[in-house]
Amino acid sequence: MTDLAWVEVDVGALRANLKELRRLVGTGPVLAPAVKANAYGHGLVLAGRAFLEAGAEWLSVNALFEARALREAGVDAPIYVMGYVARDDLDEAAALGVRLVVYNPETVEALADLRRPEGAEPVRLHLKVETGNNRQGLEHGAAMELARRVADTPGLELEGVASHFANVEDTTDHRFARGQVARFRAFLAELEGRGIRPRYRHISNSAATILWPDVHFNLVRAGIACYGMWPSPETLVSASLEGRAGVRLRPALTFKTRVAQVKEVPAGAYVGYGCTYRTTHPSRLAVLPVGYYDGYDRGLSNLAHVLVRGQRAPVRGRVAMNITVVDVTHVEGVGVEREVVLIGEDGEERVTAEQVAQWAGTINYEVTTRIREGLPRIPVG
Repeated sequence: MTDLAWVEVDVGALRANLKELRRLVGTGPVLAPAVKANAYGHGLVLAGRAFLEAGAEWLSVNALFEARALREAGVDAPIYVMGYVARDDLDEAAALGVRLVVYNPETVEALADLRRPEGAEPVRLHLKVETGNNRQGLEHGAAMELARRVADTPGLELEGVASHFANVEDTTDHRFARGQVARFRAFLAELEGRGIRPRYRHISNSAATILWPDVHFNLVRAGIACYGMWPSPETLVSASLEGRAGVRLRPALTFKTRVAQVKEVPAGAYVGYGCTYRTTHPSRLAVLPVGYYDGYDRGLSNLAHVLVRGQRAPVRGRVAMNITVVDVTHVEGVGVEREVVLIGEDGEERVTAEQVAQWAGTINYEVTTRIREGLPRIPVG
């Protein structure tokens, strides 16, 4: 079957990005790249394997189904599940041998009650400490109490302690983030004072991994940087200010479709739903079989450009559920089934995820992760 829309993933770029992060963190900390959300749109198993081949020791996911998919694909590396796992699913989590984040006493109780085979490895847990993000996590006192509870429960191991930044990417003023680091260090110091010494300590996301060697601790959970995208323009500026301007990341994703029809329309013709665009001259339009169902955002209507034969072709009218129309009046030789680049390079031109995000009023994370999971991910490079 011919693919009408697909994603090409440059495996060489994924490996290069992982090696660049390894250069930044050195040989000590464990690299646990995040492959949640279908590896930020790049393909869960494809990206996971590429990162492990490039030297990552662990993989980080959000949900148990992602861990299951990796195990079914033959991935036996340590997997850290960063999202909530329902109590009814904890037996499967234990059977898969994954690491779990914990911040609920109820989860610990349910794990303690599991009937496991004699001689089974302990369930390894990572306690989430609240330092200022106020999502997952426990405040200092409650976290200390749960840490003791895990440490005293047979069959469980407090393998790690984690936290998560709230505002390291969106600003060049990092006082709040540094305050979070201070609170995290204070918790670790008290925990050690009470005789509890988890093996792993981690707080760094992509931005912190790039910017601050002093907060790598001994495990980093880099995400978007692994895919060759900067977390934000502010992080790029901060890297320069912090003397980290030499970091090189290579975008790995190209989102493509094909021309389904080419049609000539007169001046004054409306295009698409709502009649939001009207031609000002005789025009040649290319109909593309891709729309917001596929992850090409409706907010790109009358704003975005795609690449056809190495030239920019503007989107005309509204992006529909399954169809987008672009103007190719100025592009010679456009025929049915001609490849079209929605995100990526074609000749000397490039449409980046960051450009698409700006047009759609969102961030590059959302642009790639929302590409429909059912579209083929094809390894190249």
